[in-house]
Amino acid sequence: MKKFIIVNTDGGSRGNPGPAAIGVVFSDEKNMVIKEYGECIGEATNNEAEYQAVVFAIKKIKQLFGKKDAKNFKFEFRSDSELLIKQLNGQYKIEEPGLQPLFLKVWNLKIELGDIEFKHIPREENKRADRMVNEALDGSGKTQKLLI
Repeated sequence: MKKFIIVNTDGGSRGNPGPAAIGVVFSDEKNMVIKEYGECIGEATNNEAEYQAVVFAIKKIKQLFGKKDAKNFKFEFRSDSELLIKQLNGQYKIEEPGLQPLFLKVWNLKIELGDIEFKHIPREENKRADRMVNEALDGSGKTQKLLI
């Protein structure tokens, strides 16, 4: 049986576009937090930040679990961004030019993971990832510029 990992992601921008940050929370099947991250990413729109959170999470999975072992896990990515989830599941077209390269980045990175699912959740169920975004934007989080 594959090990189940929940990955909550969130991205936010103050100004849209404006200063932006991401939040990522890894939990086990019992919703016990394994690791959480909140980092500033520079200037971005809300939607770009949402995508960058997923890119960051996939890269972090490879670091935490190893590229080879990650194939033996089932990852459920959860986000309160309906646009992000529906685009990643092929239900919505990607019309915003700034999101197209980010979508391709996620698509190419996720191929190496194996079993991955993208699930839309209500905002109330994503509070921890949202808190990581706000802590980073408020200056109490680590700052890192992500390379796209």
